[in-house]
Amino acid sequence: QVQLVESGGGLVQAGESLRLSCVASGRTFSSGAMGWFRQAPGKEREFVAAISSSGGITSYADSVKGRFTISRDNAKNTVYLQMNSLKPEDTAVYYCKRALSITTMTSQGYWGQGTQVTVSS
Repeated sequence: QVQLVESGGGLVQAGESLRLSCVASGRTFSSGAMGWFRQAPGKEREFVAAISSSGGITSYADSVKGRFTISRDNAKNTVYLQMNSLKPEDTAVYYCKRALSITTMTSQGYWGQGTQVTVSS
């Protein structure tokens, strides 16, 4: 059983930064891809970013390219999402996800419980 616990959310003003963390349980953390998704009120959950098991491949939604950076520390079983130049439209609950690979990120995997990010204008 894989458990994912997110942290780092909060309330910030537009233009500020936040770093989200997601700690995963289990000895096989380094063998799976990790990703971040978000869901704003009244909207569907959407892909934000993903990183391969080794960290060598990353993928981003167009809406966050150049502002968000995903990284991972396999020794700490942790994936991060550095969010810079935040905008009010980034307000959402952010979810961590573990999947077999980046290509299966949207079709299978394990979810965390989510952390709220609110960006005020």
